[in-house]
Amino acid sequence: MLLQRLFRVTNYRILQRVIYKDIYSVYKKESGIQTIRKLWITSPFTIMGVWGFIKNKDEIETQITTKEVLIAKVDALFDQGDYKSIYNILSKYEDSKDVEILWRLCRAIYKMSEMASDVEARKLIYKGYDLISKALDIQEDHYAVHKWMSIFLNSKATFEGTKAHIKELYNIKKHLLRASELKPTDATTLYMLGCWCYEISSLAWYQRKIASIIFEEPPTSSFEEALMYHENAEKIDPNFYSRNLLMLGKTYLKLNRKEDAVKYLKKAVEFSAKTDDDQKAKQEAQKILSSI
Repeated sequence: MLLQRLFRVTNYRILQRVIYKDIYSVYKKESGIQTIRKLWITSPFTIMGVWGFIKNKDEIETQITTKEVLIAKVDALFDQGDYKSIYNILSKYEDSKDVEILWRLCRAIYKMSEMASDVEARKLIYKGYDLISKALDIQEDHYAVHKWMSIFLNSKATFEGTKAHIKELYNIKKHLLRASELKPTDATTLYMLGCWCYEISSLAWYQRKIASIIFEEPPTSSFEEALMYHENAEKIDPNFYSRNLLMLGKTYLKLNRKEDAVKYLKKAVEFSAKTDDDQKAKQEAQKILSSI
């Protein structure tokens, strides 16, 4: 239910121009057009194999350019929904200590898990959890690492049952709050915080009973708090995600603000669906509208 929304290159021709421009700027003073042609033919992912062997300033500039090309490529593939290709590319570097690579690999693994069988999804979630834990050990102050840690904690605990899920509730929110602290303008983190608050406020009586046994002070929230996060997410990035519109509608209903609820549920229905997630949000919003 949780999505990443970052800057991406969405057109392959644009990507080609970016690659050519960056490579040309680095090499135009060295060995002329033949060097550019040679580098253009060489896969940027092959070039990445030289990471760790940089010796001078010019080579460091080349390293940075190559990494930017890789990230642009996998972000473009993410926009296209080609998560398997991202995995095939980035899994070659899962032993690296590059956090930008690791969290993007985890993102692809998570999306792959959504389309996998239960057995395969469990394996993917545990693999992603191990990798994002490694990324967190490498760099504690990266917002995307904390965001994806919260996602994998939630998914991992879901596989382990209600008690395990409840035990992780504090940790899930802790990582979301840290992600929001590191990047306050990230709308999807605020969306996820809103979902956390909504879920806590909607816990069934037996779940609350389990929580009271596990914790001296069980996690608490309110629909008002959930609404605050969802509204702030929408202010930062209006109409950014179909499910935020849906959650605004559902939260307003919980607060008996029917007029506001209908407004956002209609927006969710009218949202241009680009993914299965969008389509499911539209269907749920339509179902709620039909019942009120």
